[in-house]
Amino acid sequence: MTLHHSPYVLYSDGKGNIFEDTSLFVTGRSGWDAVPVPVDEWIELPNGGQLYELPGRRGIGIDVRTGEMRLCEKGWAVAAFVPPAYTGFYLAAYETMSDAPTLPLFCYTTVGWHNKKFFVPAVRIEKDIRQDCEGYDQAKVQLGVKQLMNVYPHNRLVKHLADNCALTYHCPAARNYFLLRWECPVPVSYACNANCVGCISLQPDEETIVSTQDRLTFLPTPEEIVEYTVPHLESAPFPIISFGQGCEGEPLLMWETICDAIIEIRKHTSKGSININTNGSKPDAVKKLCEAGLNSIRVSTNSARREIYMPYYRPNNYEFEDILASLKIVDSFGGWTSINYFVFPGMTDSVSEYEALRKLINETNLKMIQWRNFNIDPDWYLGKIGVTDTGECIGIKQLMQLIHEEFPDLKFGYFNPPIERIKGSFGLDFAH
Repeated sequence: MTLHHSPYVLYSDGKGNIFEDTSLFVTGRSGWDAVPVPVDEWIELPNGGQLYELPGRRGIGIDVRTGEMRLCEKGWAVAAFVPPAYTGFYLAAYETMSDAPTLPLFCYTTVGWHNKKFFVPAVRIEKDIRQDCEGYDQAKVQLGVKQLMNVYPHNRLVKHLADNCALTYHCPAARNYFLLRWECPVPVSYACNANCVGCISLQPDEETIVSTQDRLTFLPTPEEIVEYTVPHLESAPFPIISFGQGCEGEPLLMWETICDAIIEIRKHTSKGSININTNGSKPDAVKKLCEAGLNSIRVSTNSARREIYMPYYRPNNYEFEDILASLKIVDSFGGWTSINYFVFPGMTDSVSEYEALRKLINETNLKMIQWRNFNIDPDWYLGKIGVTDTGECIGIKQLMQLIHEEFPDLKFGYFNPPIERIKGSFGLDFAH
């Protein structure tokens, strides 16, 4: 649907009911500022999207008559969760009251209402449908859990993926594993060498927010890993196994276990892709994994700039330069390199970040950017890392266009590609 003007502001009554305010066009947030959203950047809220009320916050809109910005005083502001495979261009714009609670660790994309439909400024950045919500039948997931638990009755990892991930938190990757398809998660570490502000698996007791899921509580053995990953690589369509999940710490702290597992896996099968999702903090360990047979790496970062990265990750015994070294090592082995890039409108698209990203791509010969929506309270995040001025910004959509024009071979997406995409046709080989 083509819009001729921005959608209308939404507000919540605090009781689970959401209404539109037709006296205000919705705005978006970039950094600290509320700004108009270009009409051509709105799409219908995709299936799987969710709406959140933002307690203690008043939405900011543009008066339809005067064109002036003002607050919606009718209720709490509203934001949207944009589902996987989509990247949002603007955050929800609001004014925060003095008693407002810190928001939980979700993404808060601006959202509006027009012609009986919800709209968000976003783009589908990934064709792969592996985490589209319509692809999940929970009854089939439960059946898959029952069947695989019978196959691996003593495997602690399979039990963890079943009870903690697939059935409790409805983790998309874990559900896909029990549906015998695509990317299979392999959590390995309960420890971490970073203290990320927005850690989703472990928050300090003194924080007002809680982690969104429980972390792994044991150290798996190479045998447990090999037992369930080899059959997956042998039989699943577009198979990947990925070390490093949201329910654990940093997998590189368990690199010896991973290395032993990879060597043993490759004794049994040459199929599929072996990937690690990591903070990239231990280049020497990454080199050992590449020698063992690692195919790809995805390094997470909130920024291509050291001065923004360090106060967010708060690393123990590693530096920002180590993550660049890890990317270079995997590239030197002919492996696939991605960054898991936390998109924060008004920071990610700043001119200084754009220049730093260009430098990172050139220095590491990066293969892919996974444009991920940043799950964090915007005010809390900027306050925690001490950013009061985000500088001149060019817009997320414009940033993507500029990067694509300069680096036409660099792939955009949201998920780790299977070996068929890495070695074959990136545009055609994916979950469908």
